[in-house]
Amino acid sequence: MNATGKLIIFSAPSGSGKSTIVQWLMKEHPELRLAFSISATTRAPRGTEKNGVEYLFLTPEEFKAKIDKNEFLEYEEVYKDRFYGTLKPQVESQTEQGENVVFDVDVKGGCNIKKHYGRRALSIFIQPPSVEELRRRLVNRATDAPEVIEQRLDKASYELTFAKEFDYIVVNDNLQTAEEETYRLVSDFLKA
Repeated sequence: MNATGKLIIFSAPSGSGKSTIVQWLMKEHPELRLAFSISATTRAPRGTEKNGVEYLFLTPEEFKAKIDKNEFLEYEEVYKDRFYGTLKPQVESQTEQGENVVFDVDVKGGCNIKKHYGRRALSIFIQPPSVEELRRRLVNRATDAPEVIEQRLDKASYELTFAKEFDYIVVNDNLQTAEEETYRLVSDFLKA
């Protein structure tokens, strides 16, 4: 076994199916020894999300204090006072234990982590088939108000311009096909 874990970065516009694919990969393929990097965020929990499980939920003040202490590997202010970031000590601890750390992050965060780790990290961009399909998925998800959906769609158009910065692009027009393609990419990377 590789003593030091590797890093796998997943980014996508909201509603692309990234989290669904990542959760499937982790559940169905325990042999890959994948473990989430739990991001910190200032957004409110959604649904049944719990602090320390899906995210570390912080106030904007707590988040800014950690920025001042240089505790983040990467962070972004996605919207005004809506921060997301990855804490360095957690990632270092997990890789030292031989875990392959999975990042489920926004596009800029994914690019920053890839730049920091280089070849030690694999970056995969999950792309929706179209912005129209993305709109349909966000509406059907029913977790966001209409104005938030419009913000997400505007942001998605911008985020799609970053796809070429990633090692691989997986188009999620068929979930099973996207899951299989993602598994092959991750498995090949971890064997290398």
